[in-house]
Amino acid sequence: MKQNKIFFISGPTATGKTSTSINLCRHLNENNCLSEIVNFDSLVFYKELSIGTAKPTQEEMGNCKHHFVGMNSAKEPINASDFINMADKLLENLTNQGICPIFVGGSAFYLRAFIKGMYESQPISDKVRNDSQKIFEQEGIQFFRDFLKKNDISSYNNLHENDHYRNIRAYEFFIQNNCPISDEKKKHDENSPYDFSINRLKNYSLHHIYLDLDKQEHWNIILNRCHQMVKDGLINEVRDLLTNGFTGNEKPLQSIGYKETIQFLNNEFKDQNEYIERMAISTRQLAKSQRTFFKKVVPKKSYHPILDRSKIIEDAQIFIQS
Repeated sequence: MKQNKIFFISGPTATGKTSTSINLCRHLNENNCLSEIVNFDSLVFYKELSIGTAKPTQEEMGNCKHHFVGMNSAKEPINASDFINMADKLLENLTNQGICPIFVGGSAFYLRAFIKGMYESQPISDKVRNDSQKIFEQEGIQFFRDFLKKNDISSYNNLHENDHYRNIRAYEFFIQNNCPISDEKKKHDENSPYDFSINRLKNYSLHHIYLDLDKQEHWNIILNRCHQMVKDGLINEVRDLLTNGFTGNEKPLQSIGYKETIQFLNNEFKDQNEYIERMAISTRQLAKSQRTFFKKVVPKKSYHPILDRSKIIEDAQIFIQS
């Protein structure tokens, strides 16, 4: 019996994942294989964020049906567990209709969580979340760092003090479950964390398309993209968000592009050139960490997003017919 098929398109930021997914989706639909695109980029979920997330345009989405694009407010962040629950329901629905999904995005954590599963734990209660938020507002991140140093030294050593989200998450996990999140991570990682052939999607066959390119070529693309985002109105987009009820402390607004733009609006850069350069450097650093993660992932097929366009389609067709 043939298994249901799923495509995954991943890679560092600014490597052409959106255009590749649309090109593949159109090809499949034109060749009698119904296909739709499922976003797993964590910032593209949010309706208020467009320019700084390189969200697919209405014209691009008109070529292929997209899911999980601009579906939620940035005031109500979606976590990996939320994404898995939504994606599981959607996957079942698409499969029942005979539709082959193409999952696309750069959020490595969300991709691995969906394919491999997550730590088993009780959901963090509203009380714990509210309490930790109040503590953070009153005492800052140092309270959480001190707590982890005493109760979860592995997380304390592995997390940077500026990574407020994960420090607070580790604290909340301990309060909720009475055990360190690092212990749960260790158990989880014993299950070959980078081998996607060992996965929870038992009734599916997976084809992982990984996009990457030469670092200098990639830097030029990143720099051009940052200039283009500013030209397209990123500064006004962020200014409007801050005028319409956002504080700038929301987790999505602390992401690359938005964080630097808020700093620019607060006059923390000497000029616009320094602001764009800082944004580009931060993007390159993100790409480096994504590259480090995906380098460990197996199995996958690696492609240059431009030079290998025909090869991507050719291999996808072989996968569909297998």
